[in-house]
Amino acid sequence: MTILEAVLVLLGLVLVSNVASHYIKIVPVSLIQVALGVLIAVFFKFKIELDTTWFLLLFIAPLLFNDGRDFPKKELWELRGPIFENAILLVFITTIIGGFFVNWLVPTMPLAVSFALIAILSPTDPVAVQSISKRVNLPKSILHLVSGESLINDASGLIAFKYAVAAVVTGYFSISKAAGDFVYMSIVGFLVGAVIMYLLIWVRNQLYNVHFHDAIFNVVLQILTPFLVYVVAEDFLHASGVIAVVTAGILDHVQTKRVAGQTPEITLLTNRTWDVIVYCLNGVVFLILGIELPVAMTAVFKSTRYGTIKSIWYAFVIWFMILVIRIIWILGYQSFSYYITKKETKKPKFSVALSAGLSGVRGAITMAGVLSVPAFVGNGAPFPDRSLMLFIAACVIIISLLAASITLPLIAPGQGTVQTRATLIQDEESDDDEDEPDEEHHYVSFDVARLYMMNSAIAYLESNRTEANQRAVFDIIMDYEVAIRKYQRRFHDKATFNKKMNETLALQRVALNGKRDAINNLYKQKLINKDAFWIASRRLNHTEYKISQINGDKQTQRNMPHLNLIDRLIRLIKIWQWNESESKKTKADLRLIQKVGSQAAIDAIKKFLNRDDINKKDFSAQTVHFLIVYYQNQIQEAKSFGDSELEEQQYEAQVLELKTQALEAERKAIDTLIDNHHIPKSMGLRLRQNVNYEETILLNDYKNENE
Repeated sequence: MTILEAVLVLLGLVLVSNVASHYIKIVPVSLIQVALGVLIAVFFKFKIELDTTWFLLLFIAPLLFNDGRDFPKKELWELRGPIFENAILLVFITTIIGGFFVNWLVPTMPLAVSFALIAILSPTDPVAVQSISKRVNLPKSILHLVSGESLINDASGLIAFKYAVAAVVTGYFSISKAAGDFVYMSIVGFLVGAVIMYLLIWVRNQLYNVHFHDAIFNVVLQILTPFLVYVVAEDFLHASGVIAVVTAGILDHVQTKRVAGQTPEITLLTNRTWDVIVYCLNGVVFLILGIELPVAMTAVFKSTRYGTIKSIWYAFVIWFMILVIRIIWILGYQSFSYYITKKETKKPKFSVALSAGLSGVRGAITMAGVLSVPAFVGNGAPFPDRSLMLFIAACVIIISLLAASITLPLIAPGQGTVQTRATLIQDEESDDDEDEPDEEHHYVSFDVARLYMMNSAIAYLESNRTEANQRAVFDIIMDYEVAIRKYQRRFHDKATFNKKMNETLALQRVALNGKRDAINNLYKQKLINKDAFWIASRRLNHTEYKISQINGDKQTQRNMPHLNLIDRLIRLIKIWQWNESESKKTKADLRLIQKVGSQAAIDAIKKFLNRDDINKKDFSAQTVHFLIVYYQNQIQEAKSFGDSELEEQQYEAQVLELKTQALEAERKAIDTLIDNHHIPKSMGLRLRQNVNYEETILLNDYKNENE
């Protein structure tokens, strides 16, 4: 399979997994992606030759850079102590203790191999951490600690792994050389990230000074930054590319204000571009992990040396040992901070330590590292217990993902606060959980808030409608009405939606009957010609036929009156050519039909609702308003058809102004919802963000059309 085909397959599966996660809410999307990877590897023999170097460059470098960009500055500084201690000291302590433990648990596995296995299992995976943490209500301190730790501990884990494997291959190990290399790789990696980032900021400022303000250029430059930083650090200076890209990402976040040309447009475009990239890369990372799992496990399944059950038992015990070390470490740190240094204000809690321990999941970095283990050592002999090492690493990844997915939702809710939940609602834009009201504060759902905002905008537009702007007003209101109906379809249950649909169809039939009578009267009074009458009748019949199909009726389209077979064929040809060659008289008649027929439809609806045998309460005001606005819009469209270019420009300016005012009405509606405690502030922020996006798109479209 070519690279292009593999990329298309992986991206397609990313889309499939996200659709599946929408319906299978109990399972994190990361696990769904791992499962899909396993399925295509087992049943379709889908393979990817995974190389640690290109994997870290292509996937881990941009993901870590983006995580560094998004990490809160304040929390990063406040938690710098525990983050660096977990990322460095905990990794080395886990490697040493775990190495001896694995050597005791599996006596046939050499000590150096045991150290290598635990070293690659020690670092938490940033991609996996973010995937799991977004699904549960973790306290902020734990989330920031584990996320910050996962940004840095890859360097310490990979260095320990590198020297443990080297000790197996060469039979030689120097702790002083390993320590020296770690210091060199960390410091130089930090300097590379900082220097390149500052250099790029300087370049952007210089370009701004010479009036080069290309937003696309700035976005592409930032997308290329992590790859440049990683290659310079790893290939040219043999330092830690991981630390380099994390440093660059954090500095990009911290030093944004120093970029003179960092306009809101560039910021918005950059963030949205990164969202797309991270969405794809995150999914592909877990798919690759799933694809590689059968490769890592096949040798043990076929071997009779250890046995599958026994090997799984080894993996579970090793995972549990790593978890216990993490929990004891965190409890010890909390106790030291609370009782000795007095830096911590809360007493140590086992539940907090357990949550932090379970959050430290393993992922693709562990898989990429362990697959890089050579098949042979220096003297040509096979690498000792390589297949068992791969199997245990793969099982620990799966166990850590499953354990976090199952247990964290049971533990975390008791620790979270309303503010934490609100923050998660804001962060996870695509999660439907945010549509549920907060019972404790009686918050309305996101959909209800949006409906309120749109109805507020409609009310504003109607109150400011004049003879001069009513065409633009009805056009905008029509757009809002369509959007409202889409939201109602999501918001209401099937029975309620079917009721509203039946209301609409019933009133639509009434309106079409009124429209047909008006068209017939126009033709009888010879106010329209036969061609226009035939075209309008045919359109009306087609609409009635569609309504009957929606309603489940077997009604066929009416025959066209007053036309023989030859006339119909002639007019069918005219319909085909109408946009190009239809006579001005027919076009004018059709505009008259649209105007008079639409007014007749409105009158028919009002007359129907005022009948004594009709209960107005059986029809929702929203449905009635939707149809009336639709026909009012048709009237204004017919009146303005054929206006001069200047009048059309005035109309477009009216639309821009009124849409901007409507968006401002939506913002005021958000303030009202927050002030009356109907929505949390975090939901208000997201609602405002949506309004800002709509305004940005509106202004951008207007700018493009008028350039």
